[in-house]
Amino acid sequence: MATEELRATALELVSGNKGILAADESTGTIKKRFEGIGVESTEENRRAYRELLFAAEGIEESISGVILYDETIRQSAADGTPFPRMLAEKGVIPGIKVDLGAKPLTFAPEETVTEGLDGLRERLVEYVGLGARFAKWRAVIAIGEDIPSDLCIAANAHALARYAALCQEAGVVPIVEPEVLMDGGHSIERCYEVTRATLKAVYSELFLQRVELEGTLLKPNMVLSGTDNPSQAGPEEVADWTLRCFHEVVPAAVPGIVFLSGGQSDETASANLNAINAAGSQPWELSFSYGRALQAPSLKAWRGDEANVPAGQEALLHRARMNSAAVAGRWSKELEQLAPAA
Repeated sequence: MATEELRATALELVSGNKGILAADESTGTIKKRFEGIGVESTEENRRAYRELLFAAEGIEESISGVILYDETIRQSAADGTPFPRMLAEKGVIPGIKVDLGAKPLTFAPEETVTEGLDGLRERLVEYVGLGARFAKWRAVIAIGEDIPSDLCIAANAHALARYAALCQEAGVVPIVEPEVLMDGGHSIERCYEVTRATLKAVYSELFLQRVELEGTLLKPNMVLSGTDNPSQAGPEEVADWTLRCFHEVVPAAVPGIVFLSGGQSDETASANLNAINAAGSQPWELSFSYGRALQAPSLKAWRGDEANVPAGQEALLHRARMNSAAVAGRWSKELEQLAPAA
């Protein structure tokens, strides 16, 4: 059995209708986000923005954990409090992104494999010392003509399982994130097929690597229509296909599933999560681990101006509350209208 500490942390991350804030954008990614609001991506601006997020009063009511980036886990608030301690003092669990990104997969054109296993054991020891209690590793699976290949799925599943095993060895809960991208014109049926095959391979590898599922969380995509498909599935259809897929391949021993938003709009991500939870009781807790779908309104409100910090925090808190309501299956468009004026 998984150690009681791993099991307890995994359950804590998905309890109380709370979810996870993914604030682990790489330096390159956050540079693009900052460019969108006309802010230079300096270390101090990145630090100030992350402090805006973490210092939001009441964030712990809807957010159970925060995934940090390597730079961020080493930074501190303006008063000198390290970010991991600042979060922990609020009752929010600090986590860390440990993969080094998706790189081209040899002999598999247009496909990638996520790297970062070399030196991971040592990095995990350091991250634990900095306060991390859970980690994240993202694999990327694209849908296209003749892809994904079996090679791509197998290579990424193996890497995810090796990462998860090393995390548990270090006393860290691994979030396993095999993301099937929504880019493309594929149907929701095709997304279901690829997601099912990917998750089946991932759990086969986790079993081979002796990972104890009770001390893990799954961070998958929802089963969706491709973004370029003119026929877009609605929330109820998304919920039906997603739950069908998970019931076929995700073991009940997994304590929780924290969905990624994957490019969905803020409200769509909430509406789909709500439909999934409104479908009734499931073997797993079904929550969220959103990045852009939580942060986008906050970034837009902030725009790099210290005077806008309260507005940026309120925008974050509203999205966190909406997604917490979706976990409870009680989100609605009417509830969205209760947002304070920007």
